[in-house]
Amino acid sequence: MIVYATHKGGRYLNIADSLKEQPEGKRGIYINLTNRCNCACVFCLRPFKSFNEDNTLWLKEEPSVDTVKSEIDRIPWEYVKEIVFCGFGEPTQRLADLVELLGYVKKVRPDIPTRLNTNGLSDLEYGRDTAREFAGDSILVGHNIHSFDMKFICRDAMRFWGQTVGNDYIDTLPFARVRLRGLRHHTLTSLAEYYGINTDGAHRALNDCRMNQQIFEYLAHGKLGVV
Repeated sequence: MIVYATHKGGRYLNIADSLKEQPEGKRGIYINLTNRCNCACVFCLRPFKSFNEDNTLWLKEEPSVDTVKSEIDRIPWEYVKEIVFCGFGEPTQRLADLVELLGYVKKVRPDIPTRLNTNGLSDLEYGRDTAREFAGDSILVGHNIHSFDMKFICRDAMRFWGQTVGNDYIDTLPFARVRLRGLRHHTLTSLAEYYGINTDGAHRALNDCRMNQQIFEYLAHGKLGVV
């Protein structure tokens, strides 16, 4: 199964079965690229978990990029909350294909968030800074990114790889100060609360990224919240 959704009880369902069980509402849609993994974690269920034949994550053969793109084209986007590259194996084992497919999703549906579940070992696997391959020449967005994040990113890129980071970036902190002059505080959580964005899990990397994305979109479209 290449494209699937997760359901209660640790079950993985193909899209048709997922919609039968949950005909309404958005959900995360997962993309499974490979069985291969460069880890052998003692807690991993891969050697023990059994699947129904119609809803197994075990791939009899790795799908080509074109096959995965065809599967992506058939996704019912009105039910999609986010696209997650995560499957039976480690997605970065197919790094070039992964980067191409992430780009394809963004080309087809730039409004849909994408996420990669990874063991974080791709730099060691390939002996280079792979994070930049995901960023490409994209414009980076962050809250206080000018004074904080970019300093660390640029410093470490030069320190470890002898490379400069030339990406343009947008800092939502000064953006918010200009757009929302009447707001007393412009922290990420203050802005999220102002716009009615869920702040559960604030100060965790992924949750902050999601909040920042929504805040940026609201700021960019001039949306006002509730004071």
